[in-house]
Amino acid sequence: MDRSSIEFSSPVIEVEGLRKSVTMADGQGELLILDNVGFSVGKGESVAIVGASGSGKSTLLGLLAGLDVPVGGRVRIQGTDLFALSEDARAALRGESIGFVFQSFQLLPALTALENVMLPLELADADEAEPIARHWLERVGLGSRLRHYPKHLSGGEQQRVALARAFAANPALLLADEPTGNLDAATGQAVIELMFSLNREAGTTLILVTHDESLARRCGRILRMNAGRMVEVMPEPA
Repeated sequence: MDRSSIEFSSPVIEVEGLRKSVTMADGQGELLILDNVGFSVGKGESVAIVGASGSGKSTLLGLLAGLDVPVGGRVRIQGTDLFALSEDARAALRGESIGFVFQSFQLLPALTALENVMLPLELADADEAEPIARHWLERVGLGSRLRHYPKHLSGGEQQRVALARAFAANPALLLADEPTGNLDAATGQAVIELMFSLNREAGTTLILVTHDESLARRCGRILRMNAGRMVEVMPEPA
């Protein structure tokens, strides 16, 4: 990818002074998990968040999605202050603007592949949820597996369903949390190639949490977490 040829518009996501702490187990004080984290990401940009276990990566991702609330700071998604919204309004914004890919796939076991992809579209009252879901499952190579339940799909196939679900709603922002963590090396590589291909086609902004440095170097920028604080480093070519 020629990063120098990419032009970014106004930020899709802006993070300012984000802080998160939790009460210690013994009740004797607070443990600071995120300390004054700030950055912004433009349309079509890909950013990796890396760091050791416990450095705050997954906590940060949960805050970016509005799944948790900080003790200070703000997150704006396409100009909307996430934490100025009610919980219901945050959920609505997630449905409209954010796609998710998780390490553990997060598919509903009682639903088929097709139904898993259709569900968020139906919850958002999207027109033609089924043909949209079919299109994306075909796009990820699962056109013949529409009626299969997660337990009848391999790990790689389940993650492809998750990718189809994430892109089906045409999100502005894709959040991926260790998307290859439960996959073997070959399957994980195939899933990553597919994810980056779909991301380029859709023009989606990608924020990827990973411990895999080679995967992080596939992104245009790397944000490194250390003890709740963040520093930005430019990646060497993958």
